[in-house]
Amino acid sequence: MAQKVIRDPVHDVITLRTEHPVDYLLFQLIAAPEFQRLRRIRQLGMASLAYPGADHSRYSHSLGVMETARQILDQITRIGVKLDDGQRAAILSAALLHDLGHGPFSHVFERVSGIDHETLTYRTILDPDSDIHRTLRGFDPSLPSQVVQLLKAQPVCTFASDILSSQLDADRLDYLLRDNLMTGSQYGNYDIRWLLQAMTVEPVSNRLAVTWKGVSAVEAYLQARYHMYRNVYFHKVVRAGEGMVKLVLQRARRMAIQDRLDWPRRDEPVYKMLLGQTLNNDEFIELDDVAVLQCFKQWTRSDDSTLSTLCQGLLFRRLFKTLDLTRIRDSNEIDNIIQRARDVIHDAGADPDYALFYDQPADTPYQTSPDEPTVAREIHVVEMDGSVNTLADISPFTESLAQQLTFRRLHVSETWRNLVESVLQIESGGQD
Repeated sequence: MAQKVIRDPVHDVITLRTEHPVDYLLFQLIAAPEFQRLRRIRQLGMASLAYPGADHSRYSHSLGVMETARQILDQITRIGVKLDDGQRAAILSAALLHDLGHGPFSHVFERVSGIDHETLTYRTILDPDSDIHRTLRGFDPSLPSQVVQLLKAQPVCTFASDILSSQLDADRLDYLLRDNLMTGSQYGNYDIRWLLQAMTVEPVSNRLAVTWKGVSAVEAYLQARYHMYRNVYFHKVVRAGEGMVKLVLQRARRMAIQDRLDWPRRDEPVYKMLLGQTLNNDEFIELDDVAVLQCFKQWTRSDDSTLSTLCQGLLFRRLFKTLDLTRIRDSNEIDNIIQRARDVIHDAGADPDYALFYDQPADTPYQTSPDEPTVAREIHVVEMDGSVNTLADISPFTESLAQQLTFRRLHVSETWRNLVESVLQIESGGQD
């Protein structure tokens, strides 16, 4: 029996039995260059600035999502849902490949380049020149399009699309546990084993649901999500680092447009992506955190002092400092504060576009939409008598979790921090 074993910090052992057609397909996909590229894309971008252990990759997360999806399929198969190899192949391939198009530093790079990672994922899967496409097509000629349709939740939402994208999908189930473990934050733990055991499929809608026994586990999972966003994903140091990456890439893009950027070469993937140009498959494989970090190192010696200073700040952790405006609810007052800060920096002889930025991260831990429940795709609960309710109907936790979590912060270069604080009379607080 040919068996491939992957040791994983979250799921312990991930086993692929290559004599089984679906497992062999997954093994081939993992070996593809387009998937191996994800080893060089960090899952949490700049989070290691605040949590030194958070250097794990989208490669390990993608493996975890595949394994989580497989455990969900095993559970619903045990309760009587029939799946053939073709269906399992499509769902598990989609789970494995869902992050294939992520660029360096994840969402920051795509906001500057204007190219959405989901679009790149679909394009790579459908590209006849990619090993991913050839591998999928070798299993079933229609499999590439099936995978893309599942990732897009088309043509209709079913338990299969819910496994891939919903408020209880394999992606969230894995990244909360994985990010919690690697950051050491202790905020994202929940009982995934019991939650998986409680999963079922609604017979009428054919949507993924949980039984009434799993409600407590779902509540713990949603609370874990809230705390991870509050304490990890929206951590002020993490957001300061991400904001500085954005400023660096914006400055580099501006210089590239003006033909003033000495590095990288014009034919390099990073240069092309800064200008929003389309990359071929080989160029896309080269585009990773390593390539962009090399640019940051080169740019520390740039003749452009703005670009050089920002890159030195990122590489040596001289980050922008945070002025917390979260308790100020009046948007006009916040706009006034930002303008005053910009004015004082401008009057001091610096460019406020690269000396400060305003950040307002927001997330709703649990989304409800009473009038259109299919829009929010609420978590459904199958009661003991077989009736179906939404989680919001039966859980007191959802009312508070349906409130948006929002931070309002002004991040200012350390050079101008004291000046801005003295003018605005706002104190920066908390631990760096």
